[in-house]
Amino acid sequence: MRARRAAAALPAVALLAALTAGCAHHDAAAPKPPPTSGTPSGYAEMQKKVDAAESAAAAADRDAASNTDR
Repeated sequence: MRARRAAAALPAVALLAALTAGCAHHDAAAPKPPPTSGTPSGYAEMQKKVDAAESAAAAADRDAASNTDR
């Protein structure tokens, strides 16, 4: 009776061992992501938009100041 239980449990143990070994994390198996510059994509375009908005705001301030002086 014990031999049957042991024989029945053997495939389950072997399956568990295989899954554990297959799912274990290996440092060399996973490729590393490419290094990034630390800035998100589209950052340069957004910076240009911010610069343009700041320039437009400065021009509006100059225009408002020149109209109040008159």
